[in-house]
Amino acid sequence: MKVTFYSNFLTHHQVPFCLEMQKKLGDDFKFVSTVKIFQWRLDLGWKDLDKEYDFVVKAYESEEMLNKAKQLALDSDIVIIGSTTDECIEERLKQDKITFRYRARIFIFLDGFLKTIFDKEKMKLFYDRHIKYRKNKNLYLLCANAYGANDFNLLRLYKNKIYKWGYFLETNNYDIDKLIDEKEKNEKIQIVWVARFIKWKHPEVVLKLAKNLKKQNYNFKIKMLGTGELEEKMKTAVKKQNLEDVIEIVGQVPSDKVKDYMEEANIFIGTSDSREGWGAVVNEAMNAGCAIVANQKMGSVPFLIKDGENGMMYSSYKDFENKIKYLIDNKEVRRKFGKNAYKLITEKWTSKVATDNLLNLFDSIINGKEFDVKDGPASRARNYKRKKI
Repeated sequence: MKVTFYSNFLTHHQVPFCLEMQKKLGDDFKFVSTVKIFQWRLDLGWKDLDKEYDFVVKAYESEEMLNKAKQLALDSDIVIIGSTTDECIEERLKQDKITFRYRARIFIFLDGFLKTIFDKEKMKLFYDRHIKYRKNKNLYLLCANAYGANDFNLLRLYKNKIYKWGYFLETNNYDIDKLIDEKEKNEKIQIVWVARFIKWKHPEVVLKLAKNLKKQNYNFKIKMLGTGELEEKMKTAVKKQNLEDVIEIVGQVPSDKVKDYMEEANIFIGTSDSREGWGAVVNEAMNAGCAIVANQKMGSVPFLIKDGENGMMYSSYKDFENKIKYLIDNKEVRRKFGKNAYKLITEKWTSKVATDNLLNLFDSIINGKEFDVKDGPASRARNYKRKKI
C-alpha cells in the first residue's frame, strides 16, 4: 500500500505517526511538505524537521520536488491532505481516487457565519476544499477535533465518512505510581498551564483562579509556560494584584523541557476556547500523570477526557474553579485521574495504535471489507454535544 501525507511542514506532533507509517510501509510512505517552516516557529524554538527525515519530500524546494509531489498524488493508493496547494492534488480528486482530508473544524463556525461568507478568499478556499468534490464517493475526512463532525454534518458533507483523528505524541514511559507519589510530596499543590499568551488561550482565567483560590486560603502555586502578546500584560497584572507568591510566569520553555514541569505538577489546566483545534498539551499532561481540568470547547478534550474518570471538563468559570478546588482537596481523585490519563495516552491514543487502526481502515476501503475499529483513533466520529455541567 502506497500512502502519501501532505501538510505545510513536518512538526514534532506529527513525527511519531510518520515514523510508525514508515515502519509499516517503508519507502511506500512519504510526507510532502508544501511550505517552509514559518520563521516565527523557529523563533519559538521549533526545529526545521523537514531536514531530518528521508521520508519528507520538500515540494517548496524546487520544480523537481514539486513535480515529485504531484506524481505521488496520482500514484499513491491513499492520500491524506492536511494542507497543500491545489495543483498537487487536483488531478487526483478529479479521478476520484481514495483521498482523506485532515481537518479540525470549519472556520465558518469559528469566525462567524456572516463574517466568513462575505470573505471571498475564505469562501473560495472552503468551496475548493470541501464542496467542489463533495459527490466523490472516495473522499473521506479525518477529523482532529471532537466538534468537527457536527460542523460537517450540519452542512451535509462527508456523510458517514468522518473518522476520529488528532495528534499522537511520542510518549514517555514512567512507573506511574512512583511518579504520582513524587508529585504528592509537593509542599504546595503545583498547577501548570502551557500555552501562548493570546486572547483565545485565555490566560486571564488563570489570573482570576489564582486570585480566588488565594482569597480562600488554598495552598497552591501556578506555573504558566509560554510567551505571546499578552505576556507582559499578565506579568503586570500579577504584580498589581499581589499574586507573585501564587503565580509564576515562567515564559518560553523549549518543547522538550515542558515535560519536566508536567512531571512535577499535580494538576494541569487547559483554558483555551473553541479556536483550539486540538491542544497537544493535553496529550502531554496526560502522559505525565497530571490530573486535568480543561475547557470542554478544546478540540481534543472530548476525545481524550472521560469526565470523572481520567480528568474533568468544565463549561463555565464557576464550574472550573469548583473542580480545581475539588482536586486540591482530594488526593485520591488526583491519583485516579493521573493514572487513568496515563493509561489512555500510553495504551490507546498512541502513534502505533493510530497507525494500525488507520491502515486497517484503508485496507477495508480498498478491499470492500467491514471496518471493525469501534473506538479510538480512526473510529467513526459522531456528533458531539457539549455537556451542561
